[in-house]
Amino acid sequence: MTKPNISVKLGRWGGVRRPIFILGILALLVSIATLSKFYSIRSLFISDTFCSHVNIEYQGGFQSEPGIAVETIVSKIQKEMNEMRDMPIDSSSAETIVSRYSAFLADILGLIESLQTTGNPQENSEIRAVHPLAGRKQQSDEPAKFFLIEEIRKYVRIKPNRLGKQNFMGANGTFTSIGHACFAMKKDIEEYMDYDVGEICKDDWKLAQKLMVHGCDPLPRRRCFARAPQLYSKPFPINESMWKLPDNRNVRWSQYRCKNFTCLASNTTRKGFFKCADCFNLSDHELPRWIKQVISDPEMNLTADFLIPEVLNIKLGEIRIGLDFSVGTGTFAARMREFNVTIVSATINLGAPFNEMIALRGLVPLYLTINQRLPFFDNTLDLLHTTRFLDGWIDFVLLDFILYDWDRVLRPGGLLWIDSFFCLKEDLDDYLEAFKMLSYRRHKWIVVPKLDKDDREVFFSAVLEKPPRPFR
Repeated sequence: MTKPNISVKLGRWGGVRRPIFILGILALLVSIATLSKFYSIRSLFISDTFCSHVNIEYQGGFQSEPGIAVETIVSKIQKEMNEMRDMPIDSSSAETIVSRYSAFLADILGLIESLQTTGNPQENSEIRAVHPLAGRKQQSDEPAKFFLIEEIRKYVRIKPNRLGKQNFMGANGTFTSIGHACFAMKKDIEEYMDYDVGEICKDDWKLAQKLMVHGCDPLPRRRCFARAPQLYSKPFPINESMWKLPDNRNVRWSQYRCKNFTCLASNTTRKGFFKCADCFNLSDHELPRWIKQVISDPEMNLTADFLIPEVLNIKLGEIRIGLDFSVGTGTFAARMREFNVTIVSATINLGAPFNEMIALRGLVPLYLTINQRLPFFDNTLDLLHTTRFLDGWIDFVLLDFILYDWDRVLRPGGLLWIDSFFCLKEDLDDYLEAFKMLSYRRHKWIVVPKLDKDDREVFFSAVLEKPPRPFR
C-alpha cells in the first residue's frame, strides 16, 4: 500500500510542478531573448565617450541597465528552482505552492516589462538622440571624478530637469560640455576654475586663451564676475569710432607689452602681433585697404588685394551678411558696413587687444579659435572672407575640415573670398588642390610673389562661388 500512496503523491506534486516548470522555462527563454535583443545596447553605455585615461579607471565598474535586469531575472529563477528542490513533498500545501509561484511569476513578468520599457526605442529615442549619457548616472559622473576642483566637477555633471520631464528642446537634462583637450591640460583647467564663487575673476584671460588654442575649447562657464578696466569710459559715438583710436582706459593692458593704443599704432617697437603689426594704424595702413589699389611694398607687407566694390559687383545686391575669419582690427567689417553689408569679425587676441578694438569701433567681434566649428547654421551666410590667417603653416587635413565647415555655412551662390593666403612655392600646388576640391566657380584667381622673402614664398587670392548642389 505504501508504493501506491507514494505514486499518487508524486503524481499530484508533478501535476502542480509541471505548469510551474513550463512557466519558469518560458520566463527564462524570454529573459535570454531580451538579453540578446539588448546586447548591442550595452555598447552605448560602455562606449569610449571620453579620454581613454578617464575610462581606464571606471570602465570595468558598471553594466548596462538591460544587462542588470536580465541577470536579476535569471538569478531569481535559479534561486527559486533551488529552493523548490529542497521543499518537502506534501500534497496539502498545493494551494500555498500555487500562490507562491503565481507571485513569483508576476514578479518575473514585472521585471521583463520594466526591461522592455527601458529598452523601448520608440519611448527613449529622443533621450538617446540628445545624449548617450542620459540613462547612466555613473558614466555621466566620470568626467567630474577626473578633476579635483569642485567648480569644474559641478559644471561637467549632467543637470537633470527639475520637473523630471523633457524640456521644450527634447532633452531630459542639460549637458554642459568642455573641449576634449581639457583632460590633457588638467593642471591648467583646474587653475582656471579655481576661484571664489560670486567674486571677481582673476585677470587670467591669457590662460583661458592658451587653453582654447590648445584644444580645451569650449571652455567651461565660470561663476565669477569678469574683471573690467578700472576707469571704463563710454565709447565714442558711431560716427567717430570707426576710424579713431579708442580710449586707452577701456582695455586691460596687464597682459601686453604695449600699454596703450598709441604704442600699437606707432609700431616702433614691433610689439603687436607680427601678422598684423600695422593693424592699429588706422589712418595710414588701414584706411585705404580694400578700397584703393596699393602698390606692393615689402615693408607694409601688402599685396594686390581685390577691392570690395568689384567683389560685391559679382553678386550685385545679394551680399548682405558674412563672416571675416582673420587677424585684424575689424577694418574689413568697417568697410563692408559702408556698403550695407553686416560682417562679424572672428579673431583672438594674439599680442594685442583685437577683440576690444573691434568692439570699440562699433563692430561685432567673435572670440573664436580655428579649432572650433563655426557657430552658424547650414547655408546661412552670403560671404566668408579670410586674410592673414590661413597660411602655409596649416596642416592639409585640418585645412580640409575647415573648408568643408566653411562650405557648410555658406549658402548656395555665396562667395568665399580667400585674401592673401601665403605659402612656400613648393607647397602651392598642394594647397591649391584643397581649394579646387570645393568645385566652386572661379570669379577671381591670382598668385603673386611675396616680395620680402627672397622669392621663396607666394601669395594666393581668389573669389569663389559656392554651387547650388541640388539634392540627389
